[in-house]
Amino acid sequence: MTGKELAQVLNHFLKSPNAQNARVQIEMPNGSKLDVSEIQLLENRVIGDRDTHRINIKGNALAGTWKMGKIIGKL
Repeated sequence: MTGKELAQVLNHFLKSPNAQNARVQIEMPNGSKLDVSEIQLLENRVIGDRDTHRINIKGNALAGTWKMGKIIGKL
């Protein structure tokens, strides 16, 4: 996914007030979820002209005893 594609998806979601106030998480391949803590634009060491930059999304494990409720639907 490119930054442009990510922006298009986010812009579509953010038309909804529910999405504007939603918690942002990353789902790992094993099914665990992390809260997004930071988004960075990083520059790669350039060997060719492909993938000179990347957007890096960092996540933190859910802190303390707080657990998110069960997901009941996908909107």
